[in-house]
Amino acid sequence: MSDSVSIKVPARLHLGFLDMPRKDGGRFGSIGLPLEDIATELTISRARETSVEGEERDRVTDHLIRLCEQLGLRGQHRIVIHRTIPRHAGLGSGTQIALAVAAALRTLHRLPLDSRNDALLLGRGTRSGIGIAAFEKGGLIVDAGRFHQSQPPTVITHIPFPEDWRVILVLDERTQGIHGEAEIEAFRTLPAFPDASSAAICRQVLMGVIPALIEQDIAAFGKAVEAVQTEIGAYFSPAQGGAFTSKAVGATLAKLKSAGAIGIGQSSWGPTGFAFARSQAEARRIVDAIGEPDAVSIRIVPGRNGGAEIIRSTLDLVSM
Repeated sequence: MSDSVSIKVPARLHLGFLDMPRKDGGRFGSIGLPLEDIATELTISRARETSVEGEERDRVTDHLIRLCEQLGLRGQHRIVIHRTIPRHAGLGSGTQIALAVAAALRTLHRLPLDSRNDALLLGRGTRSGIGIAAFEKGGLIVDAGRFHQSQPPTVITHIPFPEDWRVILVLDERTQGIHGEAEIEAFRTLPAFPDASSAAICRQVLMGVIPALIEQDIAAFGKAVEAVQTEIGAYFSPAQGGAFTSKAVGATLAKLKSAGAIGIGQSSWGPTGFAFARSQAEARRIVDAIGEPDAVSIRIVPGRNGGAEIIRSTLDLVSM
């Protein structure tokens, strides 16, 4: 058995829902993209007594206890959390840290990975399957939501994201997206999602986002993504105070668009905003053109075409 296991799981963008369930049932469905350079990393090992060190300690401890009970694992563990995806920023931190603990623990004990059922056990993937799919495999992801509560959302496709394209992230560390009970209340009080909006989004994804990505037509890709975001932003506006949770993020995205960025939008409940560029050089030119932004920070990152990375103490590398 391995003495320790390290794992790295990527952040992800949530580019929008395809639909929202109504009182008579239905399923969400969503579209998203894992990212390079922003990740949660931790190491787990056997120990004489259980300890958890680093950010998100309480959450990780709860996951560890629940998983050990579910898997019938005895013994003690030490977990060191090296870095985490920013919490409540719209980048999937909750799902990814849950899956990181589950996969690392299973690998340590030579158990088969089961990210989908582990996600459900730990309360993740209730609406979107993007986080689970990003853990398993990279590329642009489309899922059809879930119809049965005992099953995770159904993934329709993974499409490789062009290596040269870049994502421009706009981050507001002063603000958090809606989460927890506030998120539940928002979904409860918002009106039924219009059939026309769902139809428009599905058309943009099927006839815009997907073919443009395969054809590597970034202009068409960006136009379709922005059309999806327009529908989603209008629907969530009453709950989050506008199309963007952070006014500073929205203002910065408008400047980036004027400078040539395409496909602007907000990931999940935000506050993180995003835009796309056809290359690192073009992304850098766009960011430099707007000058130093007010109250936000900007990062340029590639999309990710791989899932989680798991490293055993024997230095065996397992790529999801």
